[in-house]
Amino acid sequence: MTDLYVDGDACPVREEVYRVADRLGLTVFVVSNGSRPIRPPGRPNVHMITVTSAADAADNWIADRITPVDVCITADIPLASRCLAKAARAVAPNGKHWTAENIGNALAGRELSRHLRELGVLSGGAPAFGKQDRALFLSALDAAVQAARRQRA
Repeated sequence: MTDLYVDGDACPVREEVYRVADRLGLTVFVVSNGSRPIRPPGRPNVHMITVTSAADAADNWIADRITPVDVCITADIPLASRCLAKAARAVAPNGKHWTAENIGNALAGRELSRHLRELGVLSGGAPAFGKQDRALFLSALDAAVQAARRQRA
């Protein structure tokens, strides 16, 4: 059975994930460290998992449990890389499919950005999240779930 794992603390598309899971009969695990309270959606197929506030605790919980027929929803590039290493699928909230072909460059770009921020050359955060991002995400999630289901069969 395909399960969805949501890196929940900063995920702007949880409601979209819930709707897709309801439609397709999937189980969802929303994993957070509790730093930002997330209201349980009251759906029997959605499990709210609160881990410790230790660094990477949510990532570790997901990476320890995800399987090749599952999908992780995350903007966290290192977590996406760990999921791909386990042959699972990973989709960013903006609809980007994390793949073996693009994860290396994404990791390198993340490290370069971190270094530039430390030097004070780069500041700022993520771009604004809009309706088009949600539409792209829904399409990407559907494609990832269908690919996972084909693999399971």
